[in-house]
Amino acid sequence: MTTKLDRETVVGAALQLLNEVGIDGLTTRKLAEKLEVQQPALYWHFQNKRALLDALAAAMLAKKHKRSRPEKGEDWRVFLKENARSFRKALLSYRDGARVHVGSMPPADENGTAEIQIQFLCEAGFSPREAMLALIAISHYVVGAVLEQQAPRSKPSSSKPSSVLLQTLFSEYKAGGEEAAFEYGLESLILGLRQ
Repeated sequence: MTTKLDRETVVGAALQLLNEVGIDGLTTRKLAEKLEVQQPALYWHFQNKRALLDALAAAMLAKKHKRSRPEKGEDWRVFLKENARSFRKALLSYRDGARVHVGSMPPADENGTAEIQIQFLCEAGFSPREAMLALIAISHYVVGAVLEQQAPRSKPSSSKPSSVLLQTLFSEYKAGGEEAAFEYGLESLILGLRQ
């Protein structure tokens, strides 16, 4: 039985493969094997790996990023926090999600969402330029935080910091985890936007 090969099928298989082997292991050869097709068949749908990664980035956000638009009457700070958390959750939902997203070109239909976000921030007192830069800064913060969180870790060192202060602070950081550090940075970034 042959499955009809369309963009949606290719993207779905590629997301599964991404979770299995990571971005470094995601090749068109492996994807073709997973789909049980010849490798050139993929090029009917995607010209190159970058085009495939763009489609994967868009699919990740479409499936998992549930808070990209502000709600009526919502405070701009609340929206920016919820949007950032949702974006982070979407990237963390897939192995190497941030690496897939970095450098991706959003599909044209996402431009409407960006315009809605900018208009919302302008209504809250931002200039269009400030609104755009705020959204970019938060996006960069989220992607950077997720890149760090998803990066392979080297074996932990058995040596401890010589300073009691650093030992205490590192212990507190580990106890709070990535979530607490992310929230602190996000809060700090948003607090600084309108000062």
